[in-house]
Amino acid sequence: MNLTRAIGRKIIRTKVLLCLFAAILAVSGWNTGGAPAWAASAPVCGSGDHGLLKELQQKRMNAGSSPLSFADIQFLSAATGRAAGNGFMIGTSDGGCTFQTIYEGQWSFRKIEFPDNVYGWALASVQEGQPVYLIRTTDGGSHWKRLSNGPVSFTKIQFTDRKHGFAYDREFAYYTADGGESWSRIPTPPNTRGAVFTSRSSGWAVTVAPGAGYRIMKTTDGGKSWALKLKSAFSYSIGAEIYADSSQVWAVLYGESGMSQTSYSLYASAEGGGKWRRVIAQSTAGGGPAPGSGSEGRAKGPVSGKPGNMQLAGGGAFLLGYSPAGARVGVGRSYTGGKQWSNLPGIPGFDGVISFTGAKEGWLAVRGLERSSLYATHDGGFTWKLKLSFKTK
Repeated sequence: MNLTRAIGRKIIRTKVLLCLFAAILAVSGWNTGGAPAWAASAPVCGSGDHGLLKELQQKRMNAGSSPLSFADIQFLSAATGRAAGNGFMIGTSDGGCTFQTIYEGQWSFRKIEFPDNVYGWALASVQEGQPVYLIRTTDGGSHWKRLSNGPVSFTKIQFTDRKHGFAYDREFAYYTADGGESWSRIPTPPNTRGAVFTSRSSGWAVTVAPGAGYRIMKTTDGGKSWALKLKSAFSYSIGAEIYADSSQVWAVLYGESGMSQTSYSLYASAEGGGKWRRVIAQSTAGGGPAPGSGSEGRAKGPVSGKPGNMQLAGGGAFLLGYSPAGARVGVGRSYTGGKQWSNLPGIPGFDGVISFTGAKEGWLAVRGLERSSLYATHDGGFTWKLKLSFKTK
């Protein structure tokens, strides 16, 4: 009996060792012949072009259509998110180890918005057309329904759940309580250049006072009344973007552009608009002096380039910068409400879009000279790891 048990234990140990040996050989690239199926097909989380969309890209090139390129990305977590562009949407649920094609069709996505992994909205045009429509999906992005009878003026959409959301154009803000089927306009101050709402009652707006400068306004009663929170002079009035969450407010004031350069200022408040800091004041030869006034912070933004989109996540603030002339894309960040600011190293590219889900985790889609690429970071944008790349020429 003891001998039988000993032999049994030896057989079990031998089987375990053989399985481990086969797995090691499989990972090393050797042909084991009898290796378990899971060992041979175990996914490797690498980088570079996984071959996704290659066939569709070739079809578009053969048909004379514009090459596939990322237009917007949105991630719900470090593992799960989507990237979309002209006629396609892809997604990952394992942090970019593998991607799946979610949608291929007529819609050319400009902006996407998913409050969860099932319901989503997008601003999109039909193929190469210019009019923009509001569309919605109820199955994660595989199928889309047009909500608007005609084109919309929206430039940005923001949903808190499957029913409630906001939309914005250059002058106005809008609210929906039925998933985008109908919209009501929220009163905003005259000459609004950008707005954002953190709830139905609380919102912010950047306005222009002709001949006087920028004004940042706040409402706590759904737009019925607005209170002045910041005055800022400017050299030229071009436009603005404002970003807010429950703890901080940031405003990007745009100046003139020229010679692939844009002048701008970045303001921050971590005190609900009670106190503001001018974090960046970037003047350029092509765009002239930075708009705004007040004590200057840094003289240059990320990669000394144009400001892109901004993300507030995990207590941090992240601003994309891109330099077409310098062919660099990168981010600047602050974890202190603008008291300290860091411009981080850039990577090759002409422009891009960021999506941060936490203080350290984020994603970046980059358009390069011949490739469109998707990167991930786990250190707040200091380093980026290539997750997907495909040719655009």
